[in-house]
Amino acid sequence: FIAGSKFLGNGKTRNKYAMYVSGIPFVIVSEPVSQITGELYEVDDLTLCKLDQLEGHPHWYKREQVEICLDNNFSQSTIMAWIYFGEDSSGTLLPSGCYSLKHF
Repeated sequence: FIAGSKFLGNGKTRNKYAMYVSGIPFVIVSEPVSQITGELYEVDDLTLCKLDQLEGHPHWYKREQVEICLDNNFSQSTIMAWIYFGEDSSGTLLPSGCYSLKHF
């Protein structure tokens, strides 16, 4: 879905949330466990629409804007970005907030 989108870098949320894994990783807003780490991409409106469909927004996951601390190796800056939040905390809590396939 994001092929051809501009990679902006790695970052982490300014605020703390909880990341769970149950086959796939998902984030919930109601538990402030850790900052969530991930990649940040600039996507066009069509790609965002496709991602909304994939994530089931707004009925399954809800897309919300959050502040991201972007690490570009030279300095840190913040940017507002979209993240999809779930409501169900079933699964395995990932206390680090960083999902990697090598952990599973």
